[in-house]
Amino acid sequence: MTSVVVRSPDGGRRLICKGAVETVVARCTTVDVDGRRQPLDGGMEPLLRQCDRLAGEGFRVLAVAFRDVPPQPDYGHADERELVLRGYVAFLDPPKDSARAAVEALGRGGVRVKVLTGDSELVTAKIGREVGIDVGVPLLGPDVAGMTDGELAAAAEEATVMARLLPLDKERIVRLLRARGHVVGFLGDGINDAPALRAADVGITVDTAVDIARESADCILLEQDLGVLAAGVDEGRKVFVNIVKYMRMGASSNFGNMLSVVAVSGLLPFLPLAPVQVLTNALLYDCAQLPIPGDHVDAELVTAPRPWSLRQIARFILMVGPCSSVFDLLTFAVMWHGFGWTGPEQRALFRTGWFVESLVTQTLAIHVIRTRRIPLLESRASPALTATTLLVIVAGVWLTQAPLGAALGFVPLPAPFWPALVGIVAGYLATLQLLKAWLVRRGWID
Repeated sequence: MTSVVVRSPDGGRRLICKGAVETVVARCTTVDVDGRRQPLDGGMEPLLRQCDRLAGEGFRVLAVAFRDVPPQPDYGHADERELVLRGYVAFLDPPKDSARAAVEALGRGGVRVKVLTGDSELVTAKIGREVGIDVGVPLLGPDVAGMTDGELAAAAEEATVMARLLPLDKERIVRLLRARGHVVGFLGDGINDAPALRAADVGITVDTAVDIARESADCILLEQDLGVLAAGVDEGRKVFVNIVKYMRMGASSNFGNMLSVVAVSGLLPFLPLAPVQVLTNALLYDCAQLPIPGDHVDAELVTAPRPWSLRQIARFILMVGPCSSVFDLLTFAVMWHGFGWTGPEQRALFRTGWFVESLVTQTLAIHVIRTRRIPLLESRASPALTATTLLVIVAGVWLTQAPLGAALGFVPLPAPFWPALVGIVAGYLATLQLLKAWLVRRGWID
């Protein structure tokens, strides 16, 4: 409820008040009917029934009242008494056509849509039904005021519509939902929404919102369309999945390489790779992963929020890293015993062979690690990631034959090595796929 005091042409003062019907009527003693004032002795029932009918049709109803007051320096809440009810004004603000589709999209993504509003529960229920929200039993502001934090948290978690709320009621509900482990986004554009916008994990408003709402929000939507929220949630989940992909790929590969070097350092009369060759391998592998932020993401990975789990990442690294090391050691055995590259004079061949095997296996492993499904057959990487994978493998093989490779200590590999390499790579990828499928079945990775 808000009031203003205006001066009439004859010098009189009139207080004019508008606000929620129940609030304004509670301060009225008479009603103006065709210019005649009649006492409010039960005559409000037809008006209130009509207001409820309009609210049930989706109209926002405001009551308007007035009172002639004497001239004085200041006016306050004490002057909002013994008012004369003049009538009411009904506003219709229908939901956008895209609202239902957006609510359905958010629901499919595991996002629960709740309505926190200062409006009447009748108006809110009508709008909620139009956009496909299961209204249920609304939680009302007067009830919220008498609840403890524990009671309100439980009620707010169950309720979908919370109406006739004060600004601090909204902020309190958002804070309590967060305390129960929910990630809460709040969308609002008015002055009354500012406390809740600041309390939410993500405060969202629109570019036409009042200044304080824009200052309090974390995000400002340039399109007044709830579909933007659904698209934003979907895109954010894709980014998260791709971040986890990158961490799994990089960490498991580095851990496996480290184990391989430690395992053979005491057995070989030379380092398995020279420092410059290690850096070259890492540079090429990083180039292969550059398109991961824009990689395709399997649909099942974005249908629900996925919590951050360092334990899952660590478990993946500890399982996949040693798997890579096993095939590195197999490569070492083939080069040592199969080809006889045992002496210092074969050092360059040994290093070149492991460089190529390491680069090819970890680069192709990207396509196994990036999805829960069978790579290529059930899930394909983005064209950019596929292209960088092929380019990096070609570049690595080319280095072993090119003059630049000689400067890095590489030498051409004999023809019999390549079939052996193909067998090792195929065995590694098949083993990695089986290991990944086992981890997924156990629920150890998403």
